[in-house]
Amino acid sequence: MEIQLTARSAAEYDYLRTGTMTPKMASEYLQEGRIVLRTFSETLREQYPYPDLALRLTTSLQAYETDATPESVARKVHNWLDGRNQPTRREDIFRISFALDLTESQASFLLGQCTGYGIHYRDPQDVIYAWFLRNDRGYAEAQSFYHALPPAPRLSAYPPKSCGAHITRELQGVFASVHTLPGLKQSYLDNIQKFGQLHYRAYQYFEKYLGQLTHPDTGWESGEANYSLERVMEQYLSLHMPSGRNRAGYSVVQKLLKRNWPNATVLKNIQAHREDVPRKLLLLLYIITENVVDDQYHEADEEYLTTRERLEDHWWVLNAILTDCGMPTLDPRNATDWLVIYALSAGEDESMSERMSQVIDHLFSDIGQEP
Repeated sequence: MEIQLTARSAAEYDYLRTGTMTPKMASEYLQEGRIVLRTFSETLREQYPYPDLALRLTTSLQAYETDATPESVARKVHNWLDGRNQPTRREDIFRISFALDLTESQASFLLGQCTGYGIHYRDPQDVIYAWFLRNDRGYAEAQSFYHALPPAPRLSAYPPKSCGAHITRELQGVFASVHTLPGLKQSYLDNIQKFGQLHYRAYQYFEKYLGQLTHPDTGWESGEANYSLERVMEQYLSLHMPSGRNRAGYSVVQKLLKRNWPNATVLKNIQAHREDVPRKLLLLLYIITENVVDDQYHEADEEYLTTRERLEDHWWVLNAILTDCGMPTLDPRNATDWLVIYALSAGEDESMSERMSQVIDHLFSDIGQEP
């Protein structure tokens, strides 16, 4: 697995590897804006480095969004390019990709940055849109083609672990070999029972990590009841993050870290297969369990390793997990990822979760808990 970092990202990662920051120093580093956060606007300008970016986006989206006023579309594009917000709907991101004539990999990167998942080749809409991008065809044609297809059945449960692990890659290969519209339709119909919007691999990691947390520390044979999801959330996943939805007075970094922080309802919905596993949750579960969920040998557990070497090992392991789940690899210029990498550098005398919660304590010391 090859991970390429830009100069700024590499500088952030190298700084984290020094291990010289205390949790208070890490909090101040984030809060004072010394980290150069990656923005959606920056990514767009890198992917489309031409002066007509705003005009091209506005004109194309006005044609795509026939139910929206030209003024609202222009305002939305202005806010994106001004760095005020970014899209969260995958449909919007695909529209941007078609408007700027992005490649399939560029679209997947953009999706990953905005939603936590790249192109999902088991999602029927994703696989159709990806095919049209790959073959340099337009959004209107892709949308019309997709809506003319019979809908794929919604799976009520995940398949057994022994099945479906490679379905996504199989479907990606199938549709990569299709070169005509009739062939695309036939491939869709032939594989319609394999489609699904939820991610198998992310759910398998979620089950593995959560299973470790729902059993009490007293051991598997103690007879003590499993922890409830509410208790798991309170005891492990809160990490001292302030509760409540009110973000008045929050700084940019505080908002980014607080955004989509998991709760017990999210855990229940994932278990019931109503929601996908968010990337932030998977990162937190890795930190809390320190990936110690089986009897396999992990080099990072060896006492002779330095903090720098232990961080390197976790860096590669966690990035491999993210890639396996169709998620973007760690980005040192993402606020949550930066905090995760900092937690990965915990030494022998503290846990990763303690290290992360201490930073959160300092970072949100000016924010009161809501009743």
